[in-house]
Amino acid sequence: MRDTDIRAALKRKLFSKYKSDPDTAIIEELGVHHGSSRIDLAVVNGMLHGYEFKSERDTLTRFSEQAVAYSAVFDLITLIVAERHLCRAAEIIPDWWGITVARLKSGRLLFRDLKLPMANPSADPMSIAALLWRDEALSFLDQLGSADGVRSKSRSHIYFKLVERVHIDVLRGRVRERLKEREGWRSAATRQLCGD
Repeated sequence: MRDTDIRAALKRKLFSKYKSDPDTAIIEELGVHHGSSRIDLAVVNGMLHGYEFKSERDTLTRFSEQAVAYSAVFDLITLIVAERHLCRAAEIIPDWWGITVARLKSGRLLFRDLKLPMANPSADPMSIAALLWRDEALSFLDQLGSADGVRSKSRSHIYFKLVERVHIDVLRGRVRERLKEREGWRSAATRQLCGD
């Protein structure tokens, strides 16, 4: 069982669940911390739900770092893991992550939920702001009447200004909207999901 097997099965499952919901986007390889870590799949609607895969062929070498990066950003996270990594991976992730075991049975990939994800209790506003592209962050500051004096500043300065100006829930909402508006950008294609 490989990552590609898990990805294909999960995309089919998610598309079946959300195909009639125009307010949902499915994004592949969503980068956090300016791309230093990329979660395998993200569902964006009223929440930002990340799915990370650890197949039989994966190692958990970088997983501790990835778990910290993802925990700073996502509202919900589900780890989809092969049985061989289950115990070790469960020691690494925070209690609020969900865990789904993936295994092959009679040539078919099956998912079994061990634990559903809970709401992230400790998201980091700066990490959430950093999901915005520079021009998106500046546009948001412009709408808030707070862009003067920051247009030529670094991305970090712009994100810091945003975090100062808006509540984390407002910021989360804006980030979700921008992610959904990026047409064709890392989004899982409908044709691919439908098998056309």
